[in-house]
Amino acid sequence: MSSEMSGMSATSEARDHPEPIAGGDGSALRADCGNCFGLCCVVPAFAASADFAIDKPAGRACPNLRQDFRCGIHDRLRPEGFTGCTVYDCFGAGQKVSQVTFGGRDWRRNPGTAKQMFEVFPVMRDLHELLRYLAEALALEAARPIRAELRAAFDEIEGLTQGDPDSLLRLDAAARWRQVNALLLRASELVRAGVGGRRKDRRGADLIGAKLKGADLRGASLRGAYLIGADLRGADLRTADLIGADLRDADLRGADLTGSIFLVQAQLDAARGDTATRIPPSLTRPAHW
Repeated sequence: MSSEMSGMSATSEARDHPEPIAGGDGSALRADCGNCFGLCCVVPAFAASADFAIDKPAGRACPNLRQDFRCGIHDRLRPEGFTGCTVYDCFGAGQKVSQVTFGGRDWRRNPGTAKQMFEVFPVMRDLHELLRYLAEALALEAARPIRAELRAAFDEIEGLTQGDPDSLLRLDAAARWRQVNALLLRASELVRAGVGGRRKDRRGADLIGAKLKGADLRGASLRGAYLIGADLRGADLRTADLIGADLRDADLRGADLTGSIFLVQAQLDAARGDTATRIPPSLTRPAHW
């Protein structure tokens, strides 16, 4: 942790009330496209592939983006070849940049803001993703021994998101990731310690297309693992750490992901599942399942 983080005091109130002060219901860390200026449809580059039907350079609006910043093919993205759009999550950064950082001034009516707004968006997204993971860690009972540190980190990152465009662009987001990731790893270890000898360390493992049907993966570390197209039917992933795991086209039919750690909606959206797949209550069963 940085000296700036570790120097922050933690009150008994923070220890007794793990939910984050900002957006206690989690809404601030979920995309609200109605209050965003279509930033995810402009800032990233698209490459024609199985995920995107067209090439699009960074900083240029997708041709499907309407004047009201809504997607013209939102209800048919998959059949139109834009599966990549359906699995993207800004963690609420889009509306924060649009409505807070730039005070509701959109880049079309105020073209002078466009370049800076587009540069700020990925920085804000990184910060909001960290807030999403810290918010989950704060709610983990097993992570109570480090809750004060988690709270201090959450409050610091939340404070950074309130900065002006110039201060956000000066941030070293990679350094913040390293600091917070070390803390999230400690939280993960505390949770997974309850599984005992069953824990498996498959961090960053190449498990593309792996045959893991019915596998006991309770308490496993699958951080950053490549599970693209893996057969995880009926697998037990309770208390598995899935932060950054690539679940594109993974078969999760009948799998149990309840209690898994740091699983986000975009990972589920990228995978395949069914009505028998058990997911954490904070997430939504994808419509295409």
